[in-house]
Amino acid sequence: MNKRVFIATTWTLAAAVLAVFSTTLLLVPAVGAEEMAAVGAPRLAESVWIWGMVSAAAATALSALAAAYAVGQVGSAAMGVMAEKPEAFGRLLIFVGLAEGIAIYGLIVSVLILTALE
Repeated sequence: MNKRVFIATTWTLAAAVLAVFSTTLLLVPAVGAEEMAAVGAPRLAESVWIWGMVSAAAATALSALAAAYAVGQVGSAAMGVMAEKPEAFGRLLIFVGLAEGIAIYGLIVSVLILTALE
């Protein structure tokens, strides 16, 4: 395997592991849930709450993985084009930014899910 491909794959896998690990922190119960129950706020069933947290974590983690793959593919193609046409940098940067937008969409979906749970 090429050394650059190995390094890129290693960084991508490290980012994926970090994304999955950090989104599992969503399963930690919300601080202040006891206070909300004490005031009489309606409470969701525990299974609904758990599946909502799992779906928010999956939305964030899977969109981050997809964005990492897309940026890797688009970025490598963009570097190939820039080697031949350096003046195309601005247009190529837009394509890399669009590929990164996938992760932002996943984050927005998980925020919407978490908002619906409360």
